[in-house]
Amino acid sequence: MRPCCQEILKMGKPPSYEHDVQTLWRPDILETIKEAVDGLSDELRELSLKIHDHPEIMFQEKFAHDTLTAFMEKHGFEVTRHYLGLETAWRASFTHSKGYGRVIGVNSEMDALPGIGHACGHNLIAVAGVGTAIAIKVALKKYNIPGTVVLLGTPAEEGGNGKGILIEKGGYDDMHACIMCHPSVGPKNSTVLGTTLAMTSINVEYSGHTAHAAAAPWEGRNALDAAFLAYSSVSMLRQQIKPTHRVHGVVYGDNWAANIIPDKSRMRWYIRAPTWKEVEELRGRVLKCFEAAAKASACEVTLELGDIHYELRQNPILGENYVTAAGEGLSMEIGTVGEPRASTDFGNVTYFIPALHPGYGIPTVPDGGNHTPAFTKAAASVEAHKVTMSVTKALAHTGVRVLDDDEFYKEVCNTPSTPLRDTEDGYRSRIALLPVNELPGSGCVTSAS
Repeated sequence: MRPCCQEILKMGKPPSYEHDVQTLWRPDILETIKEAVDGLSDELRELSLKIHDHPEIMFQEKFAHDTLTAFMEKHGFEVTRHYLGLETAWRASFTHSKGYGRVIGVNSEMDALPGIGHACGHNLIAVAGVGTAIAIKVALKKYNIPGTVVLLGTPAEEGGNGKGILIEKGGYDDMHACIMCHPSVGPKNSTVLGTTLAMTSINVEYSGHTAHAAAAPWEGRNALDAAFLAYSSVSMLRQQIKPTHRVHGVVYGDNWAANIIPDKSRMRWYIRAPTWKEVEELRGRVLKCFEAAAKASACEVTLELGDIHYELRQNPILGENYVTAAGEGLSMEIGTVGEPRASTDFGNVTYFIPALHPGYGIPTVPDGGNHTPAFTKAAASVEAHKVTMSVTKALAHTGVRVLDDDEFYKEVCNTPSTPLRDTEDGYRSRIALLPVNELPGSGCVTSAS
């Protein structure tokens, strides 16, 4: 092993997922799921394009909220709109054999990116969640399997920590496991189980004093200078941070003019690393850059620390079933796990309950990955829809097994997504509320709420 890899392992990086050959569980159930999803495919395609053509940024997903909840009601789900006080969150549930059985959670994301629409493919994630939940419902009824499927419409993944808020409000309390998926760049008809970077944000505001930039600049305290000093300091800091770490930000201002010393400037920064402990350590160094710039420019600084997005920790047992269904059952290519590059608030869910978040490849152009206009176009393609339907089938098969196979679920609980098992609270440590110097372990719920 290379020295750099040994260093990463010492950090407590989430274990990478390597697929062992498994026997496909209940091929008959997978066939039922295939038929259900294939029968829904045209409707889901239309639904996906509606959301794609009406992009809405975080916490403003009103069209998506209304469209998706109406669709789930039409398909026999009990729907709660504006779930837990969040205007664009929603819950759709179906129970077979009330009074007994586990609860499988599914997530549908909905939000787009400012200016470039669905450049992260959340229209595909939305319909994958819908298709997964409906296919699970079909299987529960056909095979008389007791249990509940809950589909959550989760707002504001793109910077708003929607799932973290829902965890705090109890939105995941009744779930025994949770599943979802995410499109990215990758080979045709491929899927992969990897991790993500932990992340936090910082909002920075500098306050100075205006002056005439030519007549009396010495009377001013330049808030834009403070922002530029901070930006340059962080740029130099990057030389001394590890290659797996990321710090990136932008500068904002209002009513600036070249002949006026700016008295206000704002910045928003993201800090990412393989684990949230590393994020906290790096954040301390970045904060010093902001504070030093304030002193050097004689400005005041206000710092607002954002939420933590924890790194994604896939449950290996859920993962084994998923890749067997995807590979053996659906002839998908199982990709190789690479280094994490992005972040998601679903990482918080993976600390709270056993969870699974496969990625999958959709066709796009060179340099046309997530968060580019080219990916927006790719997320509306027929090819992207087809592979999303395949992933939907494998997810639904995994979800049904959580509800039907007691021994499988016990193994899910006994095989931690993280090697750290020091606390009694287990998965259900309320990680969204924990200080960042406390570490949750892993465990499981054994009965429905």
